[in-house]
Amino acid sequence: MKKEIYLAGGCFWGTEKYLENISGILSTEVGYANGNTDHPTYEEVCRKNTGHAETVKVEYDDSRISLEFLLELYYDVIDPTSVNRQGGDTGSQYRTGIYYIDSSEKATILESINQLQKKYSRKIAIEVEPLLNYTKAEEYHQKYLTKNPNGYCHISPEKFSAHK
Repeated sequence: MKKEIYLAGGCFWGTEKYLENISGILSTEVGYANGNTDHPTYEEVCRKNTGHAETVKVEYDDSRISLEFLLELYYDVIDPTSVNRQGGDTGSQYRTGIYYIDSSEKATILESINQLQKKYSRKIAIEVEPLLNYTKAEEYHQKYLTKNPNGYCHISPEKFSAHK
């Protein structure tokens, strides 16, 4: 069955590139989630304190990939203890977060975070919240690293082909 989850993992270019190659992922799209304005632009998210996180909308087939496994893959490309920073990117728009639309998934997500915490001495900083709002990012951000293979990314390029 088709499901969707929204994952914020720092700069959305690399998170999208990584996730789009995973078997069972049906589609990815980058956008801005859980902020305090309607329909923000990239410029506003970066400079106007809108509260949005750069986020990847992930549609997946849960008969081919479980939410638990999808989250494990997501954890593999972020620093889950970092607050408002991934790689060289800093600011609240680069925070990590798991935003769900199906409240029945909350327990699965929280259990996954609890298991992840066992691997770290520092506190896990990933937000877990219902999706409050989401705006698709501008077209030039969609599939950015496919269009611009030499673009900046905090994720190691080897990760992009690891789970095809």
